[in-house]
Amino acid sequence: MKKNKISLQLVYTAVCFILTSATAFAQAPVQRKVDGIIAKINNHIVLRSDLEFGYQQYLAQTKQQPNNNLKCEVLKSLVQDKLLLARAEVDSVTVEETMVTNELDRRVEYLTAQAGGAERLEQYYNKSIKQLKDDLRRTVREQMVMQKMQSEITSKVTVTPKEIKRYFSTIPADSLPYFSSEVELGQIVKFAQISKTQKQKARQQLEDLKKRILAGEDFATLAKQYSQDPGSAAAGGELGFFKKKELVPEYEAAALRLEPGQMSNVIESQFGFHLIQLIERKGQEFNTRHILLKPETATVDMEEAIVALDSIRTLIKSDSITFAKAAKDNSDDKATKDNGGILQNRNDGSTYISMEQVDPSIFFVIDTMEVGDITKPLPYVTEDGKQAVRILYLKAKSTPHQANLTDDYQRIATAAINQKREKAVDDWFKKNFDTVFIEIDPEFDSCKVLQLTQ
Repeated sequence: MKKNKISLQLVYTAVCFILTSATAFAQAPVQRKVDGIIAKINNHIVLRSDLEFGYQQYLAQTKQQPNNNLKCEVLKSLVQDKLLLARAEVDSVTVEETMVTNELDRRVEYLTAQAGGAERLEQYYNKSIKQLKDDLRRTVREQMVMQKMQSEITSKVTVTPKEIKRYFSTIPADSLPYFSSEVELGQIVKFAQISKTQKQKARQQLEDLKKRILAGEDFATLAKQYSQDPGSAAAGGELGFFKKKELVPEYEAAALRLEPGQMSNVIESQFGFHLIQLIERKGQEFNTRHILLKPETATVDMEEAIVALDSIRTLIKSDSITFAKAAKDNSDDKATKDNGGILQNRNDGSTYISMEQVDPSIFFVIDTMEVGDITKPLPYVTEDGKQAVRILYLKAKSTPHQANLTDDYQRIATAAINQKREKAVDDWFKKNFDTVFIEIDPEFDSCKVLQLTQ
């Protein structure tokens, strides 16, 4: 691959980042106008607005100046994304709808927290939460399929110490990056629990509403008045038709036991407490309405989480358990628990985080720690708005320096294996490009999208 050519993997990664970032995620349906098809890949298409949106976001992310070569690279990346999807269909690579639903819920929860509440989010986009999720479901599913395909392509790629040294030796001395002070941080997280009193209060309120409905009041009317699901309350709690495995298991199991018009008992899910009424079954799909009540979060019980983390911290400090094992066994943070609790740098995927990027709320705590120290339990709010407590572990801290194999071996190893994965993806594209139908608008002939060997 020529040095002056933009890395295919860099473009691919940047576009994936754009599509999966919270802001772009919410903006995507606004930007994706049906304004002309510029590429067809089997049953998949690339719109002109897809290209323009991806191009502008890539420029914003990389701070590069506009030029046609960059736009061509983004177009190639978009075409190759669709090729991944087309081949996934041929190879029967899919993701479970429950995983798609969970990812949708996670992202919308994050957006809701960033917007300052569901009502403000709905006002901003002039859509209900349900409409937002409906608009975005296909995009999220496609992203997850592409990620799964790429993971399968690169799953067997490894790198040896010899290859890492060889990779480092190819970097010109005057091109070696200079790193400011960086840290490797681990965390063990415990979500604060809603108090039992508040849970019981929510459950009892739903039991009272059920009695009112059984006494003759209208379910939909009460849902409009009491339900705390912003995506369905205005519609009388009606969710619309869903297939199996598209809703959380507890809700689906309760709904599928009902006959049309029948109500469930009060059930609990990750979203709160539900009272469900089955409206209609149609083939493999079913339509329900519900009243959702969420226990008040103002009285979450932090003490239990603090006590649990204090005990874990004591065990680690007495060498009874490693931090990594404690994180795997006890942390509520799915993103880090299987990685020894170690936080990742979102920019490059490494475990090194510049002190300039450290969360300001913990900057001074980290700045005064010695390597190996573990903080006492610290309260914080997760990205999706959950109240939690965590202990932080300072695994390593570097002084400002120019990149070298001694201090930056893991980072260099990551770069080396990423380059190797890039080649594996490149080779896969070359091998599979002629296994699907591809048509590019003649306007973009100069981009030579079909000439992967350049």
